Amino acid sequence: MHNFFKYMKKVMISVLFLSFFVSFPVFADTQDKIDATNQKIDDLTQQKEDAEQQIEDLNQQRSDMEGKLSGLNQKLSDVSGSLEEIQNNVVAKNKEIEDTKSALVKAEEKSASQYEAMKLRIQFMYENGDQSIMALLFESESISDLLNKADYVEEISSYDRDMLIQYQKTQEDIVNKKTELEAEETELLALEADLKSKQSEVKNLISDTQNTISQYTANISDQQSVAADLEAKINEQKEYEKQLEIQKAKEDAARLAEIKRQEEEAAAALAAGTATPLPSGEGDLSLLAALIYCEAGGESYEGQLAVGSVVINRVRSAHYPNSISGVIYQGGQFSPVASGRLATVLGSGLTSASCMQAAQEVLNGNITNQFLYFRTNNGVIQGTVIGNHVFY
Repeated sequence: MHNFFKYMKKVMISVLFLSFFVSFPVFADTQDKIDATNQKIDDLTQQKEDAEQQIEDLNQQRSDMEGKLSGLNQKLSDVSGSLEEIQNNVVAKNKEIEDTKSALVKAEEKSASQYEAMKLRIQFMYENGDQSIMALLFESESISDLLNKADYVEEISSYDRDMLIQYQKTQEDIVNKKTELEAEETELLALEADLKSKQSEVKNLISDTQNTISQYTANISDQQSVAADLEAKINEQKEYEKQLEIQKAKEDAARLAEIKRQEEEAAAALAAGTATPLPSGEGDLSLLAALIYCEAGGESYEGQLAVGSVVINRVRSAHYPNSISGVIYQGGQFSPVASGRLATVLGSGLTSASCMQAAQEVLNGNITNQFLYFRTNNGVIQGTVIGNHVFY
């Protein structure tokens, strides 16, 4: 008789289970939309982070170019200062050359005048012969006067010769000075040309650098617009996700109410019989631990037990698959399944010790709640809050 009642219970639950899915709408589409929206938010967030990184890189590059521009402006100032100094030296050297030319002309004129005067004296002495000189000597009143006059004649000749030599030397010195100044002027002009070339080169570099900075500024502005647009899209998607969460909460609440109603009907129809121990298949522990890790790896141990309890509650409910793998892989239920993260964790085996322990505890019967749903707590869903999740 006991076996008969167990058999009838299973049949009744199966009938109710089938009637539930025939009469009750399927809400997997809303979860799919939430998952898709979450993925879109993640993609937009990554794009925004990329844009912000580009802005940071562009700002750094612009800062580097502004430093370079500052150095170029200083270099231009130094070159311009040197050029101005050289140009002033060229002007001074030109004046010095002109003064030397004037001195040379005067020296040549004086030398010519001296030469003409000497020629006249020589001509006079030649035309008058020794008589004029002798007359000059015989007119002397004394020996002393005679000697003085003789010395005077000699001094005149010597003076003319010395003066001619002196002015010739002066003229040569002036010519040499003029040549030296002209050579210095040539060097200054060459240096001036070199500095002008450097000045032009630095000005071109400054212009190119300013253009590059302007381009960086334009690119930064473009990326800031991109980031702002992405931020607006992210906020739009978050608002859409919020509305979907509200819709999903309503759907979950309606579904939960229907499940409870049908469970009450099943309980009334089957006055006898209690819940049997939960069977556990091979691999259920690792699978459940991986799901707990994906959903609540960063939560408290209480939160991890709560997530595991939801899975067991669904397995025990007649309105969900009757196995851990069936519940976890049921379409539109757990985001880590849809995103592929669960498969990654299972493949790597990287679950935490606390998640493994929580899975083992709930499999052993330590069920901490009677909830069938949980979501990230966004303040719009009513329920029991544990950590970052709300259970209902």
